Amino acid sequence: MNKDKMEGKMKDVAGRVQRQAGEWTGDTEQQLKGTGKEVEGKLQEGMGKLEDAGKKAVEDIKDRARQMEDKKQMEDKKQQPKTEDQQDIEKEGAA
Repeated sequence: MNKDKMEGKMKDVAGRVQRQAGEWTGDTEQQLKGTGKEVEGKLQEGMGKLEDAGKKAVEDIKDRARQMEDKKQMEDKKQQPKTEDQQDIEKEGAA
């Protein structure tokens, strides 16, 4: 969990508490301030989730690129002409 997600969640909870306290006491100003904190918290938490998703997407792309590079290197090795030593070893194994 990243910093924005955690701080956003804490603001959301604090806003709910403030809003609820305002409802219980009939204090409209506290209700509005609490609702504002909730919204701010939800937005910050959403930004944290978006950041995590972006980082995951980048890592997935890097992993896929590495896999493709490894596969290409394997194919290139298969297509390289054999050295004289490799040909001699194959002849000895076949005999």
